[in-house]
Amino acid sequence: MPAVAKSLDNSSTQATPKGAAKGHGSAAFMTPNQELEAFREMLLIRRFEEKAGQLYGMGLIGGFCHLYIGQEAVVIGMKMASEDGDQMITAYRDHGHMLACGMDPKHVMAELTGRRSGYSKGKGGSMHMFSTEKQFYGGHGIVGAQVPLGTGIAFANRYRENGRVCQTYFGDGAANQGQVYESFNMAQLWKLPVVFVIENNKYAMGTSVERSHAHRDLSKRGLSFNIPGEQVDGMDVRAVKAAGEKAIEYARSGEGPFILEMLTYRYRGHSMSDPAKYRTKDEVEKMRTTHDPIEMVRARLLEQKSADEAAIKKIENEVKTIVNEAAEFASHEPEPDPSELWTDITR
Repeated sequence: MPAVAKSLDNSSTQATPKGAAKGHGSAAFMTPNQELEAFREMLLIRRFEEKAGQLYGMGLIGGFCHLYIGQEAVVIGMKMASEDGDQMITAYRDHGHMLACGMDPKHVMAELTGRRSGYSKGKGGSMHMFSTEKQFYGGHGIVGAQVPLGTGIAFANRYRENGRVCQTYFGDGAANQGQVYESFNMAQLWKLPVVFVIENNKYAMGTSVERSHAHRDLSKRGLSFNIPGEQVDGMDVRAVKAAGEKAIEYARSGEGPFILEMLTYRYRGHSMSDPAKYRTKDEVEKMRTTHDPIEMVRARLLEQKSADEAAIKKIENEVKTIVNEAAEFASHEPEPDPSELWTDITR
């Protein structure tokens, strides 16, 4: 990839977006092996999150816990479009992103249960863990706060001329935050290699997009900054992969930021304490039965004879074993030593 100059004085030039917000994106071709990979990775997230919900109900996970059930295609499709070394940063619905980055399920679950072998030594919990080794930079509990941080990672990429792209995720609720637009402005001004991924699951904490957004095509939120955007069917991993490849290549080539609005849906409440009474059970069930990201891949695998029921069952059993072992590990690991209260802090 061409190197990006370190000079930040771009005041005399202005890029014309090569993309525009059109439709919901087209589905990319995926080989049988890629379909199997997507199925396995999305299923791992689904089963991990279901198990986390169980452990929360048993009192083994405390504090806040936001599950990613239903949104799996977004992060897996984007990860499949990435290159090694690309970074990822997100908000508090983050367990799926961790697993997509290759973080160990045992140590993710150990952090959820507050154990010393967790990624943040048991001190961060659900919303605050990271792995620089896996290029995952959190996990952030403040709405929209990760967007300027992701922009800063992209700034570092440009300065170092390392050819990397930062995927910066945030939700439809955070899309109204002022710091998001400050980040848009800087990212475009300096042509930073960042893809802003808006995970629009329609309800933010509990208020529908229709009631909270004056303009509901969030892919166009960057137009005043000359940032191209695209709406994507975030329940179809093929569509996500195709849009991700386009956006990441755009950012990596030195053109600047790109916005992807992923039209997705969460099956559970905003957090474990949310009964989700702001929508009907029929609405959730309709999405599950007609547009579930995992079931669509399963159906394609069987229809195209890329895998039979036995092969799919084997993957399901392997995932079940991984998740059960993670839960067992996290339930019996020791808690942090009290002396950890005084480490990793500034004075």
